This record gives sequence, structure tokens and C-alpha cells, in this order.
Amino acid sequence: MSADVTLLWLRRDFRFYDHPAMVAACANGAEVIPVFIYDDQIDTLGAAPKWRLGEAVGHFAKALAEKGSRLILRKGDPLGVLRDLVRESGARAVHWSRAYDPASITRDAGVKAGLKSDGIDAISHPGHLLFEPWSVQTGKGDPYKVYSPYWRAVKGRDIGDPLRVVSELRAPSHWPNSENLSDWRLGTAMNRGAQVVAKYAHIGEARAQGRLASFLRDHVGHYKEQRDFPASGATSGLSENLTYGEISPRAIWHAGWRHLQEGAAGAEHFLKELVWREFAWHLLYHFPDLAEANWRKEWNGFPWRSDNADAESWRRGMTGEPFVDAAMREMYVTGTMHNRARMIVASYLSKHLMTDWRVGRRWFEECLIDWDPASNAMGWQWVAGSGPDAAPYFRVFNPETQLGKFDKSNSYRAKFIFEGQSSPPQSARDFFAAIPRSWGLAPEQPYPAPMIDLKAGRERALTAYHKHRDTD
Repeated sequence: MSADVTLLWLRRDFRFYDHPAMVAACANGAEVIPVFIYDDQIDTLGAAPKWRLGEAVGHFAKALAEKGSRLILRKGDPLGVLRDLVRESGARAVHWSRAYDPASITRDAGVKAGLKSDGIDAISHPGHLLFEPWSVQTGKGDPYKVYSPYWRAVKGRDIGDPLRVVSELRAPSHWPNSENLSDWRLGTAMNRGAQVVAKYAHIGEARAQGRLASFLRDHVGHYKEQRDFPASGATSGLSENLTYGEISPRAIWHAGWRHLQEGAAGAEHFLKELVWREFAWHLLYHFPDLAEANWRKEWNGFPWRSDNADAESWRRGMTGEPFVDAAMREMYVTGTMHNRARMIVASYLSKHLMTDWRVGRRWFEECLIDWDPASNAMGWQWVAGSGPDAAPYFRVFNPETQLGKFDKSNSYRAKFIFEGQSSPPQSARDFFAAIPRSWGLAPEQPYPAPMIDLKAGRERALTAYHKHRDTD
């Protein structure tokens, strides 16, 4: 066995361009064994993100094979698996890309300590974010808690150029055994929905780069004006690929920055949205209970309802509010949801239906293929009013007026709501093919009447907010 074998532990970094851990693993001609480990954290994933992760793994395994390499699949405790692979291969080093959610930080710290105690070089690398969360501080050395000053602090920073494409990974003289991806059944919980969502997913590095190129060519110039219109197609859709590291944020930043320098009108706003993602991870790193606890402690004790029958109608896209229902159905059909629509459905659940934001956050975690623990937690708390940089408590989005403003032609509604159309598109039909059979929904059923009077629901929420604020 060679003395210069290196393990490359892949997690959510399935790309060859701008991959610091991969570049480091390949340095000095080392033989590289890429490995993906199915650990306990994967078992905690919701149905859609687990399915999409499996698709990312399978696609990247094929891409590695095209370069004469392989992806070794193992299941178990990461430290134990990596120790086994070290013994089997004679590897002297293990490289990986950092993760920043609380569970991953704990896991990775244990792996690094264990490998180092064995005399193995254990090296973590950046790559999932533009800025390491600890590297951005206020003048007092504290983490930022508001987005605008965070943006001002980072927008002028020098962001290094993306690293070269790794065109070759030197194969070892002996490959360790690998498990079969199909045996893991990562898509089981998606049931029949997987076949529907697969038609709309953009899996792999090539499709991510194509998405970026198309967006910058066709949409960045009017991004600021059109991004809130869900039928416009003016957004990049890259949240899906960023989630699985099929494209790096640094590659996106530099491409957007070039267009900004060339005078593209919407480029700065696009870059701000990329940094909004950074800000979410900055907050989750420094405040690890963001996903489960009210950021603003004064919201503890607010009389949100726990899960309830109204929330179930919301989940099923059967509230009688077309904007809300179209958005929920978009999620089941495509695995994603337009950002304006996310705000509308979150406001409707947490304010009109007075349901705890965590009910909605957990459902998104189950259903979104671009599920991101930081962005989703911050987004839900922002809308609910309990979070950092939150929308004012009195901002209650009216789904009817929002539909009139952002979907005047009813294009978005028609794309996903079957009922009432003489010739509904396939995307509207796909909703009934994607959802659980246990819901008992069928195209011939009438569209429901609105669950709640929007004005009365708004007033109920505001009354509760004022009462809670006055008694807190």
C-alpha cells in the first residue's frame, strides 16, 4: 500500500470546481479515496431532503467514475468508519469541508480529536460559506444581529478567487469495499412524490452551473424588480444546489460581482441575497438554538397554537386562499417554493391561523429539497416576528392582496391549482400525483372556500400581539 493515501470525506460538497478540501487532498500527487458516510444525522432528515441528498450522492458517484475514481459508501459512526478506512487503506490524512450546524460541529470535533489521537492528519476546510462565521464581528468583537450592518461589514471584503477545477483524482492501488446506495433507500419516505419532484429537480454540478449562467444572462438585469413575482422565473433557483454543495457560494459571488462591475442593474441585490444566506449561518453558528427557540425571548409564552386541524388544511394546500395553496402545491410538485410565497404561507400559518412557527418550520424541513437549517429557521422567525431582523408584529401579509400585486395574470395560481381550469397544466395535475394517498384528495373535488375571513384573522392576531406585549 502507498504511503501517500488520503481520505476525502464528502458531506455536502459534491463538485469539482472551487473545492478546497478536494484540492488539498489531491496535493502532492496523493492517492485519494472519496468517501460518503451515512450517519445518524442523515436519519434525522425529512423525506424530501433525504431523497435529494441520495440523488446528489448518486450523481456525484457517477461523476467520479468518469474521472477514473470512485465514491466509497459506508454506514455508521463517522469516526469508526474513518478509522476502519484508515486501517484498510493505510491513509495518513483525512480532509473534509466544514459544516456549521450544532450537530455537525459536535460530530466533527469528535472526529478530528479521535483521528489526531491516532496520529492521522485531520484537516477541515472552508467551502460551504463565503465567510467563516467567527470571522465577521462588530467593532466590539460581537456577532452581528442585524442584516444591514452585516452586509456593510462584508460587501467590501476581498473574497479569494475560486480554486481550479479538479480534473483528476489519483486512484489508489487498492479500493476499499463499498456499500450500495440503493440499499440505503434514501427515497423511501418520499413514496410516489419522488417521481414527480425528480422532473423538476436540477441535480449535479453541471446543471447548477447552467442555472447560474442562464440567470446571469437572462434575468439578473431585472432581478430586483421581478424577483417577487413567482411566475416570472426571475430567480436563480440555486438554493437547491447550494444546499448540496453542487456549486460554491464563492463561484456565485464572483460571477455576480463581474456582472455588477459591468453595470447589471440587479446584480447587487442578487449578491445581497447570497449574503442573506451567510447571515443566517452566522446567526445559527453563534446562536445554535435558533431553529427551536424564539430569538426574542419576549415571545416566550405567546399563545400560538400547537399543531391543529387548520394547520393540516394549510399543509394540504386546501385553505381556500389561492396564493397559499398554490405555494404549498408548488412545494409538493417541485420540492421548492418561491421566496415571496414562503413569506405568504408562513404569515398565514403563524398569524392568520395563530399556529406556532415551529410547526411550519418542521413541515418545510420535511418537504423542501433545498432545506437549509439556517435559512429556514431565520425565515420562519422573521415572518412570525420572533426572530432577528424580524418583520414587525403588525405586518400580516394578506394573501389575497399579495396575489393581486404579484400574480395579476393568475399565472402562478394556474400553474399549481387544478380546480376551476378547463385545461390545467401538467404542474397542476402533478400535485395529485405527488401528495400522500392518505390525504384523499382528487382533481374532481371542488376547490375549498376560504378557511377564515382574512380581516378577522388579522385582527385576532393583532389583538393577541397587543395583549401579550402589554402583559409581558
